[in-house]
Amino acid sequence: MSSTGDPVSADQQLIDHAQRLGYVVSVKQLALWRRAGLLPRNTSSSLGRGHGSASVADDEAFGLVVALARLARRGVRPFHLALALFGEGHPVPEETVRGAFGKAVQTLGAGLGKEGPEAGEDAEEWAERVTDEVVASGQRVRLVPARARRIDEGIARYMRDRGVVWPPVELEDLDQNPEPSSMSGGEATAAAVTAVLRGGAAVTPQGIGDVLRSMQPAGWGNPGASLAEYTVEDVPDAAQEVFLADGGMSTVPEGDARDILLGLAETAPLDDLRDAWAASGVTREWALDLCSRIEAELEAGEPGDAAFEWLMSRALVSGMVLMAEVGDRYWSPADRAVNAVTLLLMRQSFRDLDEKVPGCQWDLLESPAVMPPPLLPFFQSRLAHSE
Repeated sequence: MSSTGDPVSADQQLIDHAQRLGYVVSVKQLALWRRAGLLPRNTSSSLGRGHGSASVADDEAFGLVVALARLARRGVRPFHLALALFGEGHPVPEETVRGAFGKAVQTLGAGLGKEGPEAGEDAEEWAERVTDEVVASGQRVRLVPARARRIDEGIARYMRDRGVVWPPVELEDLDQNPEPSSMSGGEATAAAVTAVLRGGAAVTPQGIGDVLRSMQPAGWGNPGASLAEYTVEDVPDAAQEVFLADGGMSTVPEGDARDILLGLAETAPLDDLRDAWAASGVTREWALDLCSRIEAELEAGEPGDAAFEWLMSRALVSGMVLMAEVGDRYWSPADRAVNAVTLLLMRQSFRDLDEKVPGCQWDLLESPAVMPPPLLPFFQSRLAHSE
C-alpha cells in the first residue's frame, strides 16, 4: 500500500478501474488473488526525498483484475481461475499455469489406488486388485449417456416407422467378427480403471474393439471395431511395431496415466497447452451443438444434416469423443484441462505412430467417422502426412 500522503493507492486504482467497467472488487480479493499467483504485486516508487513512496500497480494488473472479477464467483477455486485466465490469453505466470494443470490432472480418478503397490506386488497385480475393489464397490462407468441413447432411439424409431431396415445391414457385412463380445457395466468399469492405472500396457486390439462396440448404438455391426480386433492379422508387420507381443501399445506410455499426464502438464510448451485448451473447448461446443441440432430435427420429424453427422460421428474415435462430451453435464475448468492434456498425449501418440509406421494414411482423419472436425487442425498440424 502507499505511504501516508499518497492520494490514491495502487490497489484503489485497480478497484476503481474495475468499478468503471461494472465490477465490484475488494482489497481482500486482491490479496487472495495475489497469494494464488494470479495477480502481480504492486511495486514501490519513490516520491522524492522526504516525500516517502507510493505503490504502483503493474500495467498487466488492470486487465487481470477485470478478468478475475468477471470469472470469480462463490466456490470457484483459484486454480480454476488460473486455467480460465490462461485459456483467454492473459499473462498468468508459468508456474501458476503448470500448477493449475497439475491440480486438474490430480482430480482424475482421485483416490484411485493412491497407496500404490504393496510390498512384493508388481504393477499388474496392483492394478488388478484396485480394479476388483472398484468394481466390487458398485461404481460404474457409463459409456453411452442417456441423452445419446435417446437420440439413437429417436433415429431408429424414425427409420423403422418409414419401413427402413435399421440398423443398416451393410454395417454387419463389413464387420468381420462373427461373434462380437459385449462388455457389461462392470467390465467397462474395469477396463477404464485399468487404463488409468497402467496406461499403454492395458491397451490391446481386442480391448479397443470391445470399447468401440460397447459405445455403438444397440444392434449395430461395427466395422471400426472389427478393424481394431483384426489389426494383427490384417497388417502383421505394422502391428508388431505398435502392439507388443506380451500385451500393450508401444505408442502410449506405460504406467499410471495420471503420472503421464502430469508430466505433460509440467513439460509441454505453454503454446501447446493453450492450443490443446482451445481444441478441447471447440470440441465440447461441437458435441453439444450437434446434440441440440439433431434433437431439433427429430422433434420436427425431419432428420437431416445433423442426423447424418450424428450417425457418422458415432463411429471410431469420433464416437468416443462425442460420448465423453455428451456425458459431462457439468464441465469445470479442471475437466477441460484434463481433456486438453489428454489431447496432447493423443497427438504425441500419433507422432510416435507416424515414426514407427511410415506411410500412415493421415488423410483418413478428415472423415467425420474417424475424427471430430474441430480436432483436425490440432492433430494435423504435427503429422507428416507421409505418402
